[in-house]
Amino acid sequence: MKLNAAQLAKHLQGPLAPVYVVSGDDPLLCQEAADAIRAATRSQGFSERQVFNAEANFDWGTLLQAGASLSLFADKRLLELRLPSGKPGDKGTAALLEYLARPPEDTLLLISLPKLDGSAQKTKWAKALIDGQQAQFIQIWPVDVHQLPQWIRQRLAQAGLAASQEAVELIAARVEGNLLAAAQEIEKLKLLAEGGQVDASTVQAAVADSARFDVFGLIDAALNGEAAHALRTLEGLRGEGVETPVILWALARELRLLANLAQQYSQGVPLDKAFSQARPPVWDKRRPLVSKALQRHSAARWAKMLLDAQRIDAQIKGQAPGDPWIDLSRLTLMMAGQRLSLPHEQ
Repeated sequence: MKLNAAQLAKHLQGPLAPVYVVSGDDPLLCQEAADAIRAATRSQGFSERQVFNAEANFDWGTLLQAGASLSLFADKRLLELRLPSGKPGDKGTAALLEYLARPPEDTLLLISLPKLDGSAQKTKWAKALIDGQQAQFIQIWPVDVHQLPQWIRQRLAQAGLAASQEAVELIAARVEGNLLAAAQEIEKLKLLAEGGQVDASTVQAAVADSARFDVFGLIDAALNGEAAHALRTLEGLRGEGVETPVILWALARELRLLANLAQQYSQGVPLDKAFSQARPPVWDKRRPLVSKALQRHSAARWAKMLLDAQRIDAQIKGQAPGDPWIDLSRLTLMMAGQRLSLPHEQ
C-alpha cells in the first residue's frame, strides 16, 4: 500500500507493518525516511538488525533464511534490504514474492530502492510492494526549484531558526537544489545565528566562514575549466577525510546532467529550454558555468565520462581493479577540459 511521506511520522506511532519500502533518488530525504523507520523499530523493541546489499551475484536465499531463522539475541528483528539497481532479477523477484506471501512474525523488512520508472512499477514484484497488503510503499519525491525556499524555511524552523526572505533565497542559491547541502548549511547557521535569527549577513558569514574545501567547490572548478584548482580541491577533500563515494556522487550527479543537456542540445533543443526541463532545473545563476562546460566536450564524451564514473563506483566497491582516488583525479581533470583517459581506455 502507498504511504504518503508526509504521513510517515504519524503512521510510525502506531503498529508497524511487516514491510516498508523507501523509494526515491534524493539521498537526504530517503535517508531521513529510513532513519525514522529505524527509530520506530528501536522504540518498539526491535533490538537486532541485519543489512543485505543486493548487488551483483547477491544470494537471495540469505534473505529468506534470515526471515525463517529464529533470533538468538532478540525477540524482534529489523532486516534491511538495499537494492541500488532497483532490479531484483528473476531470483530476486521470486524471493521477494515468497517473503511477502508469508512475512515472518516479529520481523520488519525495510527495503531501499531508487525511484522506480513506469515500466518498473508494472513488474510483478513492484506491484506486490506498492499494492500489496503487507508492505507500506513510501515514494520520496524531489523538492523542485519552486518548493525549495519553503522547504528551507521549514528546516530552519525545525532547527529553531527564523530567517528573512533574503536569507532563505541566499541559501537556495548556494545549494542549488542539493538538499543535503542545504541541511549542512542550516547546521552551520545554528552555531552562528544570534537569538535564532538568520539574515542575509548571517548566511554570508556562514559561507565565508567555511574555508574548508567542499565538494561543490570541486564541481564549480571543474565546470569552469580550472583544472589545477579542481585537482587541489580534490586533494584537499581527501586530506580532510571526505570519502570517495561522497565525491563520486557529486561528480556523477553533474555528469548525468551534462550528458543529458549535451544530448538534447545535439538534437536541436535550445539550451534555455533544456535548462528549464532538467530535473532539477539549472538555476539562472549557474547557467553560464554549465554552458561553458558544455562547449568543452561533445555529447558522446560526456556520456563516456559518466561510464567512467560507473567504473570508479565499481572500484570503490571492490568490484573492479584500480585506485578510485587516481581515477577520480583523472575524471575531474577531464571534466575541466584536459584530454586524458582512464587506464582501461589506454
